[in-house]
Amino acid sequence: MDTISRENNSSYLPVAGVIVGVLAIILSAVALAKISSVKADLHAQVDPIASRIDDAEGKAANAAAAADKATSSITTLASQTQSAFTSVAQEMGNIRGELTKLQEAAKAAPKAAAVKGDKAGASKEPAVAGPDEYVIKSGDTFSKIARAHGVSLSDLLSVNPGVNASKLHVGQKIKLPAKK
Repeated sequence: MDTISRENNSSYLPVAGVIVGVLAIILSAVALAKISSVKADLHAQVDPIASRIDDAEGKAANAAAAADKATSSITTLASQTQSAFTSVAQEMGNIRGELTKLQEAAKAAPKAAAVKGDKAGASKEPAVAGPDEYVIKSGDTFSKIARAHGVSLSDLLSVNPGVNASKLHVGQKIKLPAKK
């Protein structure tokens, strides 16, 4: 009987095991419900975050495209600016060359006029006087010219500062002052 009494005392053990099993199942169900709730909350938070990440990626791609376009525009502008500066520099060089030629011609002109004045008698074309000019003839002096044109000798000398009055040449042109 000893075994029977043990069986009666141990009858609580299977009941306790069932109770513990049922409690474990209930706790598992509660835990599963909580996990599902947390998972749903997590998905609810992940979706807006994923949307924000997608928006940020789109904006970053647009910004990168705009930066590439701006870089291309800057490169094109720099090239065009350099080309313009090169053209301006070439044109300035051309102008400088033309100015140099004009300056050399201006320096050579008085020398050529002096040589022409010396050779006026030997020239094939006669000198022609323009308005307010006089062409020297044989025997002319500044005083004769001044008297003939009704101007003072000092006025005639002042409008011809580069002419040597004592060395006049036939065919040489001089300026006449305006009559007062």
